[in-house]
Amino acid sequence: MRNLLLLKRFINASIARSSTSNHSIAAAAASATNSSPPFSLSSRRYAVSATLVEEEAETVVFPREAPGISYGLNWALAWKGVIVKDKAFRNLKPSELQQKGANFAESLSGLPLHVRGSVLGGSSEISKAQFSKLLKQVVTHISSISDIFVHDGAIGSSPKCDAKVRVISDSPSAVLSLSSVLWRSPTRAVSHDSCPLTVYVATSISPSAGDVLGLGAQGKNGFIAADIERSSLILCGKAFTDANGIKEALAALSGPTISSRGGLPLSAGLIASGDSVFLLFAPEDTIQSCSNMLVSADASVILSAQGVSPLFQTGKSGGLHLLKLPDAVIFVSSDSSGTIPSASKLSPGQAAYHFLAGYWNGKFMPAYSKGFSSADPLELAKGLLSKLKDNQISSFLINVNEGEKQTTGKDLVKLVESTLSKKIPPFEPKGGELQGKYKSFLSSKFQELPEEFSF
Repeated sequence: MRNLLLLKRFINASIARSSTSNHSIAAAAASATNSSPPFSLSSRRYAVSATLVEEEAETVVFPREAPGISYGLNWALAWKGVIVKDKAFRNLKPSELQQKGANFAESLSGLPLHVRGSVLGGSSEISKAQFSKLLKQVVTHISSISDIFVHDGAIGSSPKCDAKVRVISDSPSAVLSLSSVLWRSPTRAVSHDSCPLTVYVATSISPSAGDVLGLGAQGKNGFIAADIERSSLILCGKAFTDANGIKEALAALSGPTISSRGGLPLSAGLIASGDSVFLLFAPEDTIQSCSNMLVSADASVILSAQGVSPLFQTGKSGGLHLLKLPDAVIFVSSDSSGTIPSASKLSPGQAAYHFLAGYWNGKFMPAYSKGFSSADPLELAKGLLSKLKDNQISSFLINVNEGEKQTTGKDLVKLVESTLSKKIPPFEPKGGELQGKYKSFLSSKFQELPEEFSF
């Protein structure tokens, strides 16, 4: 009851819209951007969580509740630093967004992308102070817009190991665009989630916002900034139209949540042929060469005890959610020296070893990932080893560079299908020089490998 009384006092203050209360809420927003609770109460026993307030507000009828006016949502947004000036519209349908002025903007690519806390990306491109300063500018900007738009979704289609996402935007067009990337999520799933990601979209913010990151003229069309520690993503200007950049940032942000829930976020293509399901590990451009034959055009999946699913929604995957566990895993390598045979069967330990190395034309890509990542490649390799053993999933290594021409696209898919239909011999390398390169690279990156890992 005391929590409810406090909530009602907050609502009455919002209805009155007095300058004093507005000043207090604005101060709360500034506090929220520093990861502190938005309201300082006289005693801890009266503290009300954003989830509890949103839940109670949705089960009690309050005065002036109407489309765009939800006191529970307003409280939850204040917890994230955004103060609703007039109305906040949540989870509108595409047709409703278009009625609010949304349109399909022209896609851009290659906009500046900065991720703080990436494991594979080395040291942070931006500091904690830079991100905090930028976030403060963004929430202040969104709070100045009369109508804001909220969309709740998820990364990954399995409710048991997905990452919930809340988008807070100053533009209906941005929400329309992002809603085609994120999987749909139950209405109240985000407010009840323990660690949702937050995406702040400021399409109409001044281009000078990029000065915080030292972008200068590079940020004139927009930019993307993410902080893995904060589970937060910022899209400024036209950045909401850069689908590839957004997916790369969201994949990095969602890794810790997905892993904590028993899922493995992997850079792999997903093939469904008849009743069979396969995972294809290869460099991204090789995956893209045969994307029209994959379940999803993105080289991003979640492997869990429940099965395998695309990380992001695409037009191709449509209503497709969770597929069964893969029947086989295929690792694609490119070796012109002749050491790696055209096709070989791998033990689970060998599969984990080749996955960790990601060998391609004399170079190594740990876990077949070249972008930002919050996941430790060795931990992913250990997780993959466990999944292969526990579920008795077969693994194969294919060399697509035995001659002058590399096998890609439709021919690669045919090669995969042909390999799986034959009795393939165990992996036996021809010569030892390449094995030494593998060992040298992995020992320089990882102090100690599990005994089961082998070339």
